[in-house]
Formats: sequence, structure tokens, C-alpha cells
Amino acid sequence: MKKCGLVLVLVFLCLSCQQQAPEQRSLSYDQALEKSQGTKVNFYMWGGSVTINKWVNGYVAKTLKEKYNIALNMIPMDAAVFVNKLLTEKQAGKKTGTIDVMWINGENFKNSREAGLLYGPVADKLPNFIKYIDPATVASDFGFPVDNYEVPYGKAQFVFIHDTAKIQPAPESFATLKQWIITHPGKFTYPQPPDFTGSAFLRQVFYATTGGHGKYMKGFDEDLYLKKSPALWEYLKEIKPYLWQKGEVYPKDIAALGLLFERGEVDMNMSYHQAYASSKVLEGKYPSTVRTFVMKEGAIYNNHFTAIAYNAPNIAGAMVVTNFLLSPEAQLSKNNPENWGDFTVLDMTKLEASDRQAFDELDLGEATLSLDVLNQHGVPEIPAAYITRLENDWSRFVLGKK
Repeated sequence: MKKCGLVLVLVFLCLSCQQQAPEQRSLSYDQALEKSQGTKVNFYMWGGSVTINKWVNGYVAKTLKEKYNIALNMIPMDAAVFVNKLLTEKQAGKKTGTIDVMWINGENFKNSREAGLLYGPVADKLPNFIKYIDPATVASDFGFPVDNYEVPYGKAQFVFIHDTAKIQPAPESFATLKQWIITHPGKFTYPQPPDFTGSAFLRQVFYATTGGHGKYMKGFDEDLYLKKSPALWEYLKEIKPYLWQKGEVYPKDIAALGLLFERGEVDMNMSYHQAYASSKVLEGKYPSTVRTFVMKEGAIYNNHFTAIAYNAPNIAGAMVVTNFLLSPEAQLSKNNPENWGDFTVLDMTKLEASDRQAFDELDLGEATLSLDVLNQHGVPEIPAAYITRLENDWSRFVLGKK
């Protein structure tokens, strides 16, 4: 029986090795650049932001066509959905799929990497990664080693959003936030986990109610979690009756919460995108009095990434696209709140003087907190195993579903 099992494992490994042709698995960037001319690249990514979609389908697609004769095809899809799609293809032995590049990080990256769903290592083959990135700053993703299977894309930090014409001053801690919620019933809520932003809010409260993130950074500890997490559930259950709709329902995602804020049904919003409010002010969706704030307990930050599917039909084109997204030109465009406002992952010390100056002179908008404030309050993400557990237990202890 043991020998039979070993044979099956070897067969599976051999099949996995055949998912890309040998010449694709050993592509250099110069070879990829040559092979990618006149091809199409399918970019699977979260499509819940009109602003981000416009930047990808506009600036990025146009520039890739002009510079590299690559047609970019953005396909909006939640990361968990396309990860499941890849897993199904892997289990079916599908050698060529439909996904080239995907926007991914956190637990979705961890799950994909462990299941062998990603092509790589690839980041260290890309000229812009080699030239402009400090590898130490992107070595892990939610505590899980990247090992060059992801390519850094942008940097995000969690902030709260309020209208200073309605709330002044903003709560400075989660204790004062709780008091504000209780004295302003119906005017606060958060997206239902596992929505990305709702889950981030969950982690922020977890940090605040259990003494910070440090103790969790070594990996998931069941005993530690069981000891500390009750304080989180107590906090969330205390505020539940005072939430929008008395906490009986929650916005399904951050877009739904954003609409409630725009309509004035709630007085606070939140975003895992520090320049989101400035973008909305520029769009005319938010009044000019809207600002962002962070709590004294800290504001979670992370890098987000792109990756290439293990069975990508166009690995050469995918390499060129992910390299372009790391260029100073693309990163500067993305950093502009008029386009997106996503912060850059580039190491400023490695840029040409003219590029550094362009970033320094970029107007991030009055609603965006300064880099000094954001850096001062920045706290890292804990390992992904905690996130899954927190989301599942939220449904059990707060929503009331077993």
C-alpha cells in the first residue's frame, strides 16, 4: 500500500511538472518580451472599484498596447473565486487555463502557493523588480514567505473615513469609537466578513482588544487565540445593537457600505486604501469636508501583489505586464488619487532623481493622511491562519450562525 501511494504521488508530481512547456518555465525576461508581441493577457482581479477598473482598462491597457503591442483583457472576479477556479483546473489536470495575471495576496496567496497554483519563481526575473524593489520589504505576505512567486503591486493601509462637518473630533481609539457608536445608534456599521475590508476591521478590533499584534506574528497558536479572542467578541457584541439596522444585517461588501455613507445613512466609512476618500472627493461623490483618520492602537498595512497562474496561456505576456506594473511610470500614475491613489512599493532610494521628485510633488489630496502619520501608526498583518479563524468565528459568535 505504501509503494502504491508513493507511485500515485510521483505521478501527480510529474503531471504537475508538465503544466507548462519547458521553454515557458525557463523564460528569461528578454525572451518573454519577444514572445509577448501581439498577444493578449487576461488579468483577473477584484472589480469592485470603478476608479481602479478605469485605471486598468484605460491607462494600463493603452500603455501596454502602445509600448509592447499587448492587449490587456481585465476580467473582474473575486480572488477566492478565481483561486477555486485554478484549483479545479489543477485537480482536473488542465494544462492550459484562461488566467494569466491575477491580483492576489494574503490567505488567497497562501492557499494558491500551497496548492501549486502559481507559476514561478518569477519576481527575481523581472528587470523592474531587480532595479527598484528592496526584496526584504516584500519577503512575506500576511506572514507567509513569498519566495518570488508574487510580484509586488502596491501598498495599502486601513483608515476610517468621516465628514468633519458631522463628526468633530473623530474617535481616537476603539474605546472612544464604542462610546460614539452607542451614543449615535444606527450611524455606524462595517462590511460582513469575509469581505476584505470587513475582515480588516475585525483584525483591527482584535489588535485593540487583545494588546496588539506582536504576540501573533510567529504563526497560529490555538491556545493563545482561545485565550485572547473572547475580548474581541465581547466588544463586537456590545456595539451590535447600536449598529445600522440594529446589527441584524451587515453591508455585504465595502461598496455597499460606501453607498450608505454617500447617502448619509451612516456617518463613518472605512477603507483598506489610504487615499480612497481623496479619490471620492475628486469624483464629487464626497464633500470636501471628508477626511480620514486612524486609531492610536494602529492602522494595519500590507503590500498587495500580482501573480501568474501555473497554467497561464500566455506566461510571456504575463511577465511583461507584471514588470510594467512595477515601472516608476505606472507606479506614479497609480499613486495619483485622480487615478487610484494606491501607494507605491518602489524603494525611493533606487529611483532616478527625476522620478523621486515626481513622487515627492504628487498631491495626495487633503483627505489623505500624511505619510508620517500613516507610518507612525502602521502595524503589520498577522499570519493568514488567524484571518480564516477570525472570519469563521465572527459568523458563529457575532452573526449567530454555527
